[in-house]
Amino acid sequence: MPEAMEERSRRIVETAIELAEQGGFEAVRLRDVAAHSQVALGTLYRRFRSKEELLVAALEFEVANLEQRFNVRPPGGESELDRVMDFFDLVVRGLLRRQNLARALLKAVSSGDPELTQKMAAYHFHIERMLVMALRDEVTRCAQGKLMDPAPCPRESQIAETLNQIWYALLMGWAGGVHGESSMLAKMRSSAQLVLRGSSPVV
Repeated sequence: MPEAMEERSRRIVETAIELAEQGGFEAVRLRDVAAHSQVALGTLYRRFRSKEELLVAALEFEVANLEQRFNVRPPGGESELDRVMDFFDLVVRGLLRRQNLARALLKAVSSGDPELTQKMAAYHFHIERMLVMALRDEVTRCAQGKLMDPAPCPRESQIAETLNQIWYALLMGWAGGVHGESSMLAKMRSSAQLVLRGSSPVV
């Protein structure tokens, strides 16, 4: 979970996660979140002005948890493709282990709210950073053991951004019932093969 979040906000977001896990997007009613987290409704509104903003904060929690798992066990494999797919398998086991929550988060981020754009940009940044480290077969850490920005080269940035865009589209398709989890991973593998096969160092 994000370390900078103060305790009351953390409690509110954790409650929203629990409600979403039980009943999906519709179960996250701000009045219920306030009651279950034992804060005044006005206090909640001062921190989160909408259900969507609250669930995007929950997504930040999920990404922080993903980074912790990535830090403990980086993706493995002999090839770029193997490591990239090991990373996406990690994402699936993390994000999709609670499917009601995952669908609620994806519905929130697809709301089109312009005020959430910056937070979604941060989400994509974290995913692409981990993809770059998977491509390199290395995890760069600072002295405190936390992940460092890997300063990607143009080729790495291009691949990570493209793979992330494909993955995001596949997640939305999964949330909408277009394909299942195994089909999503198979489609991601085929797409990653094409992207990596067609990529070349950018001069």
